[in-house]
Amino acid sequence: MSLSVGQAAPDFTLKDQSQKDVKLSDFAGKKNVVLVFYPLDWSPTCTNEHACFVNDMRSFEQLDAEVLGVSVDSVWSHKAYADKMGIHYSLLADFNPRGAMAEKYGAYLADKGITNRSIVIINKQGKIAWIKNYDIPVVPDLKEVSAALQQVKSAAA
Repeated sequence: MSLSVGQAAPDFTLKDQSQKDVKLSDFAGKKNVVLVFYPLDWSPTCTNEHACFVNDMRSFEQLDAEVLGVSVDSVWSHKAYADKMGIHYSLLADFNPRGAMAEKYGAYLADKGITNRSIVIINKQGKIAWIKNYDIPVVPDLKEVSAALQQVKSAAA
């Protein structure tokens, strides 16, 4: 299934690395959401991508956004990975059934059993505002993501 800009984002509830339920609809009317789909914890490209988000977190906070990482890894893998990487945003476990949430966003690669690398921005109204898919070995350009998020924030003002 592929989503398009302007469409309602599929709601979900997944556990984060602290075993807390994170529900997309809880952010409605409060924050824009940046969903960061990535293949696996611990892989080199994903590690570089998360290091960039950790280093840029202040700019995402200033843009009134909640960053949520999503992969098919377990809560326990996310916990160890977040502790090692200094990640303070939620890493969501799309673990069981594997990739079910990513599938709703067109980001699950069933043949590989992993999540594709993509970023989806959801505005405060719960609509898809921006989507970009990346090749798996490519680290997303966070300046591009920030610029898209700035446009979303400006459109709401």
